[in-house]
Amino acid sequence: MDVRRRNNITETGNPHGRPVVLAHGFGCDQNMWRLTVPALAEDHRVVLFDYVGSGRSDLSAFTEDRYSSLHGYAQDVVEVCEALDLRDAVFVGHSVSAMTGVLAADLAPERIGALVMVAPSPRYIDDEGYRGGFSAEDIDELLESLEANYLGWSAAMAPVIMGNAERPELGEELKNSFCATDPDMARVFARTTFLSDCRQDLKSVRVPTLVLECTQDAIAPREVGAFVHQAVPGSVLVTLDATGHCPHLSAPEATNRAITAFLAGLR
Repeated sequence: MDVRRRNNITETGNPHGRPVVLAHGFGCDQNMWRLTVPALAEDHRVVLFDYVGSGRSDLSAFTEDRYSSLHGYAQDVVEVCEALDLRDAVFVGHSVSAMTGVLAADLAPERIGALVMVAPSPRYIDDEGYRGGFSAEDIDELLESLEANYLGWSAAMAPVIMGNAERPELGEELKNSFCATDPDMARVFARTTFLSDCRQDLKSVRVPTLVLECTQDAIAPREVGAFVHQAVPGSVLVTLDATGHCPHLSAPEATNRAITAFLAGLR
């Protein structure tokens, strides 16, 4: 198995610096990190990849059985780290990838030495004593709409997820990213994402962790950020002066400042 080709791995930055792995969220690809890479490249070995089914990954490697669980994506992360022989890497995960990073760090603690969670959510569906932001009926409707008309769903949901209505180009970029994803594979990833529950996994985190939330986020409300911060021992919570679910695109300066400050504190 050629993991480099399977996950379209690319590298940049300082080859002698501590590795930083940037992991995109649902419906996206590694290009979503283009505004973050320059802030990291001088001091860090920056690794980017696409999950199977996204971007320029090898679509022939997709199996529904493997990718119907976040553990399948986490295993991919571990294999990316192994292929590059990364050790003590900082894993930066956006949205659902934040939880993938938690699972990967548990699978291979020698590979991942710190976590940065950008707009994370361990569970999207509300539960007793927990607000995830959606009712079970909301998620059922979302998935039914996605499966019935993926392109229409993408056009309707991308602006909601991105927020920043006064900057429609951002929503348009996210819509285009969604639409470029294979619809059948996106359906599997969507179910895996929105039906996941990683709340108990947070308690196993034993590495330095930064939790980044936005002031307004339709996908991960601030109650979720507070929950993640409380659940992860010793984590740092930073509320960015940003709206929407993709602060690395809508507020890259604030996002990059928070990440680089955290990385500096690891030295």
